[in-house]
Amino acid sequence: MLETNQTFNEIFSRLKSIMISYEGELEVKVDTDENYYLDTKHVMEHNKKPLFFGAVQIKKNYVSYHLMPVYACPDLLENLSANLKKRMQGKSCFNFKKVDEEVFQELGDLTKKGFEKFKRKNLI
Repeated sequence: MLETNQTFNEIFSRLKSIMISYEGELEVKVDTDENYYLDTKHVMEHNKKPLFFGAVQIKKNYVSYHLMPVYACPDLLENLSANLKKRMQGKSCFNFKKVDEEVFQELGDLTKKGFEKFKRKNLI
């Protein structure tokens, strides 16, 4: 179990490093050892709450990476590699059980494209 915790902590740290670069233009809602959560500053009309951007969370059996831009703009997923696609759960979540630098690099690129797309749509 300790080995799994260390692995999940390493995955969490690596994935958080992708998201953390957007802190300046997004709002940090949660920042703990197991949960890192970012909202945009755009308040949605229907519920008067900020639009969720993304999160990294350590779960019981995996580490999840949530990225709302891929839900709101599904065209971002058009050129997704098979390796990243197989980690996708639902419409905007990717789950990891081990470090995979190649996939993390692709996820970093996808996050950047999502951030830029939200920015062009005036959601950031």
